[in-house]
Amino acid sequence: MNWALLIIAGLFEVAFAFCLGKAKETTGNEMYLWYVGFLVALAISMILLVKATQTLPIGTAYAVWTGIGAVGTVLVGIFVFKEPATFLRILFITTLIGSIIGLKIVSH
Repeated sequence: MNWALLIIAGLFEVAFAFCLGKAKETTGNEMYLWYVGFLVALAISMILLVKATQTLPIGTAYAVWTGIGAVGTVLVGIFVFKEPATFLRILFITTLIGSIIGLKIVSH
């Protein structure tokens, strides 16, 4: 169950990064709405991370959480914000995914 919470927390980390990107692209009231979305996603992500670390090792949980956030944010950047999808970016994202899976496998 706590692994599921950790994954959801990582997805909310992606959501708050997405909100920051959208806030950067907008102005006026719409920008402030994106910042509110950022704060809500940030709070949910942190609450779920805290809950997950009650039974998972903190080092593993934090690494997986940041890894999900990093992978998700790069993918959002590529698919939503039209950032370049170079070979090396894809290679390193792939190795990061492998590392996240490895941490899950070796955790107790």
